[in-house]
Parts: sequence; structure tokens; C-alpha cells
Amino acid sequence: MKYKYVAGFLGALLVFGNLAARADDDAALNSDVQAVITKVRALAQDNKQDAKDYADAMKGLDDIVAKHKDQKADQLAQVLFLKASIYEEVTTNADKTDKAIAVVEQIKKDYPDTKFAQNADKIIAGFREGEAADKIQAGLVAGAPFPDFNEVDVEGKPVSVAGHKGKVVLVDFWATWCGPCRAEFPNVKKTYETYHDKGFDIVGVSLDEDKGKLADYIKDNGVTWQQYFDGMGWTNKLALKYGIRSIPATILVDGDGKILGKNIRGDDLPAAISKALASKGGA
Repeated sequence: MKYKYVAGFLGALLVFGNLAARADDDAALNSDVQAVITKVRALAQDNKQDAKDYADAMKGLDDIVAKHKDQKADQLAQVLFLKASIYEEVTTNADKTDKAIAVVEQIKKDYPDTKFAQNADKIIAGFREGEAADKIQAGLVAGAPFPDFNEVDVEGKPVSVAGHKGKVVLVDFWATWCGPCRAEFPNVKKTYETYHDKGFDIVGVSLDEDKGKLADYIKDNGVTWQQYFDGMGWTNKLALKYGIRSIPATILVDGDGKILGKNIRGDDLPAAISKALASKGGA
């Protein structure tokens, strides 16, 4: 996630992945938490997103806090932070952020001397930013008009989706430091080379902070499409505008400026481009 003090669900899992390496008296706590994590992972893999699906897991975490009440405060706060992260990162209920914040407030009250309590206000602010981003993303649906931008690319040239009028455009949010982005890059480049002459274009939005590293990557990998860069990382102007909370992230826009889909990658990307171009007689 983009927020410094909000590690999110995966970050919380990493925290507990390290518990086993600590003192022997942590072993029971670690075992109990891992059992809950296993259940949560299984639900997430089944694409369960309703808080009701995770009710047993949430109760399990509360029971762990009660059972291990004599453990170190930091570890108990971590258990509760995992609960907050499940609400915020895994469930999609309208009140998920309120539930997550309520748990953070509990940490602040019950474990005031822990790092989670000391950073509670920043964590809560991050959750609220995430809530705002989710609302933005909810409006970026297939068939909706793409809310365009007018910026300047890394070469000082105007960049916008409208500037590629009549073309199918992929707005690609990425960064050179992002492993999954780099893994997807060959597919993106191949798709571009296959369909560019038929009416397909890409506008990259780099979440890099180092312009030199971006320039080197572009040169070394033969990137020829436009790139927007402002050096602000996760607070990139366009990332905030479109509610981007993880990368790679994409928005596919047709020649009329309407959204065709989001986060299309792998084999689905060239298929979607081919279909979009065919519908406008470009492929």
C-alpha cells in the first residue's frame, strides 16, 4: 500500500510471519494467529469480500487477544492491527473503513505505548484516503466517460488521452521499482508493437521518484510511448486523481473516450485491444 503507516493485510501477515523466530513464549500466540491467517487466506482466495464471511476470523483474533492478555503489548496491538487490516484490505462493505478505524481506536485506547497507537492518527488518515480512493475507483466503470487529464510528459510535451483522439488508449500506472510492473512489461510492449499501427496507444504514468532511473529504464527497454512523471511516488498527481492504491494498474479507454475496463493484463490485454480495435474497424 501507499501509506507509510498502513502496512495493510499483506504487511500484517509479514509481521506475524516473523513471530515464530522470537522467544519461545511467543510460540503459542504465533500458532493461534497463523491458524486465523490460514482461514483468512482461504476466504480471500475464494474471493470472499463480505465482512460476514470473516466474522469467525475476527472473533478468533479477539479471542487471541483475550487468551494472550499477558503477552507484550506490541504483539497484542499487532493482532488487532491484523483485524483492522482485514476489514480495510479484504472486505468491501460500505462501512469497512469505519470498522477498521474502530479497531485502531481500540489499539490507541488499550495499548497507548505501542508503535501502532503512537501512529494511530496517521493510520486512520491512511484508511480515510483509501476510502476516498475506493469511491473514485467505483466510478471508473466500463461504459463511463474517462475523466481526462491535461499534463506534460517527461519530454515536455502535452499529454492526455484526448490527445490520442480516435485511438484505443491504455493508461498504465507503473514504476521501475515495481516487480509485478516489470514482469508485465514484456506483455505490454509486445501488445503495443502489435497493435500500435492499428490504432492503439499507451500513456504511462510513472510512480517513480527518481527521474534518472525512469529515463534509464525507458532508454534500456525501448519505451516509445508517452510517460507522465512528477516525482511524487504514491502521491503522484494522476495516481491520486484516479484512486490508484496499488500497481500495476491500468485503465483502457476507447476511441470515443469511454472506459472499456480496468486492470487488464496478461493474455487478456491483447485480446481486449484486438476486440476494441475490431469494433471501430481498426483491426
